[in-house]
Amino acid sequence: MINIAIFGFGVVGGGTAEVLTENASLIASRVGEPINIKYILDLRDFPDSPFRDCVVHDIDVILNDPEVKICAELMGGSHPAYEFSVRAMKAGKSVVTSNKEVVANFGPELLKTADECGVRYLFEASVGGGIPVLRPIIQCLAANEITEVAGILNGTTNFILSKMIFDSMSFEDALKLAQDNGYAEKDPTADIEGFDACRKICILAALCFGKHIYPKSVYTEGITKITLEDVDYARSWGGVIKLLGRAKKIGDKTSAMVSPAFVSDSSILSGVNGVFNSVLIRGNAVGDVAFYGQGAGKMATASAVVADMIDCAQHIGRNKGISWDKAVDGSLVDCNEVETALYVRATGCKECALGKAKELFGDIKVLSRENAPEDEFAFVTPEDKEGTLRAKLGEMENINVLSTIRVVNY
Repeated sequence: MINIAIFGFGVVGGGTAEVLTENASLIASRVGEPINIKYILDLRDFPDSPFRDCVVHDIDVILNDPEVKICAELMGGSHPAYEFSVRAMKAGKSVVTSNKEVVANFGPELLKTADECGVRYLFEASVGGGIPVLRPIIQCLAANEITEVAGILNGTTNFILSKMIFDSMSFEDALKLAQDNGYAEKDPTADIEGFDACRKICILAALCFGKHIYPKSVYTEGITKITLEDVDYARSWGGVIKLLGRAKKIGDKTSAMVSPAFVSDSSILSGVNGVFNSVLIRGNAVGDVAFYGQGAGKMATASAVVADMIDCAQHIGRNKGISWDKAVDGSLVDCNEVETALYVRATGCKECALGKAKELFGDIKVLSRENAPEDEFAFVTPEDKEGTLRAKLGEMENINVLSTIRVVNY
């Protein structure tokens, strides 16, 4: 029997306990022996829970028990999750987590601690919920030089945008519906401002390119400025708007950002709707590979947590280490140096402005929508460095720019 402890008995912690219990026989057959929940660490008591007798309030009870081999850190936030994870590994216990914040902020330190202590630190559930994506990057795509990774990494924002696209719902109404359905928190800032997706693209980029990227270094833009007018113009262009996390190798540097983007109807990402997520990876041998599934939720995330537990249980005493280098100053490419096309929506003298746009940008694609005001116009530029495009846009006098959105070619 392999004894484990769960840190945090919230939604994911409860789901993890359920999966371990409901699938106990299957898990035991795959590990070779049962996995037993010996402790659940939480500040609260759960008198009505079938796991009430496992609850403890002092982490030292767990750390001082040599029978506990694996700990699942499911607390959320950076602290005390980071400190508890380090202490658990120093006590000889492998750690698995769904905590994207702690991995994005302290990945190199946590992986180094695991290596030094001869244990494992796994975090499949930190990106994409139940979608298996991190392990395939490490194992199945190991023969590839990965050149680019991009994806729809947040279910809340994808749900909101889907409602705007298919039901012509305003951003505010779609957000309220997401909250009513339990897809968005009461304070949705981390989702709608792109911070959640930023943490995930940092983890993906570190695994793909071997260097840590801190979320605070990544240009991050959410969806709060997206309007139904922008949605209509995207449709006129031949696509939809998605919030994408993106990272790409450019020489010996990396570009990374989170922002809304025009995505063509021909892209696999355009068909990812509702609360679903998708990750697209480009390798120099395999080409494009896509992963799709539920990116969040109690049981989907718990599925990935338990899968990491099984992996640890199958390799007790053997540390098959994951690692990446610490962040290096100057290794990130400025967004203004990255090539992109740009969607522009503005008001002004339409004929004059479009003439000037053609003069400045060259072969623009003029867009249209029903019931647009006479002074409103929109177009998509050819590709160029973003800084160059925005400088040219600044040369367009007597217009009021209402919206700019990047255009991608995935």
